[in-house]
Amino acid sequence: MTPILQIGDRTVTATELLPLLIRYQLLPQLLRELLIDQAVENIECSAEETEQALHQFYEANQITDETAQTWAARNGMSTQQLENLATRPFRIEKFKQLTWGSKLESHFLTCKAQLDQVTYSLIRTAQPEIAQELYFRIQAGEQSFTELARQYSQGPEAETGGLLGPVPLTQPHPAIAEKLFRSQPGQLLPPSKIGEWYVILRLEKLIPAQLDAPTRQRLLDELFEEWIEQRTTQPLPAISR
Repeated sequence: MTPILQIGDRTVTATELLPLLIRYQLLPQLLRELLIDQAVENIECSAEETEQALHQFYEANQITDETAQTWAARNGMSTQQLENLATRPFRIEKFKQLTWGSKLESHFLTCKAQLDQVTYSLIRTAQPEIAQELYFRIQAGEQSFTELARQYSQGPEAETGGLLGPVPLTQPHPAIAEKLFRSQPGQLLPPSKIGEWYVILRLEKLIPAQLDAPTRQRLLDELFEEWIEQRTTQPLPAISR
């Protein structure tokens, strides 16, 4: 057997490599990286992008122009392979833009409701009569929502006076999200039973999602990860022990 790796006194042969990758659960990561390499192999960086990529890579790995060749040799790669490694994140971003950039607006409109954020106030109690009493007190202006939440709410929101968010509208319990979606800012909702709790809600603020730079990047990243997952979900090969 031809050795391909020497670690101390341990020699690893070609036939041993795949079982070792599977044993240490490294094969899925290897498949992911190979898939990405295949996707970006024909994507090139400009001279300016390459210079920027190398600068960022050198800074992250504490490399200088003088030590780059030594670093590459120590890690078993040529200077060209080092450049390919440094520019890889740039080429991945280019691949995302080329593949999904023109589709982002329509994708954003499709999933916008999941990206909207809300700030809301919540009081929860296991006792329906207390929930009803608290609701009437808030409605009549006898006490503030914040004061009653701190005193009576039986969840971690008591520490913030019942105030939660901003959070994506998909984060709260689906029944809560539905009520918030259908209410207006400042509207006090009467107690309703959700799971084991009786809940009083008030929508404080709805923050509609916008297709700004952070949202564009988030959507591109999500589409990229979905693309990878679709291509790496096949069962891994069985290896006899």
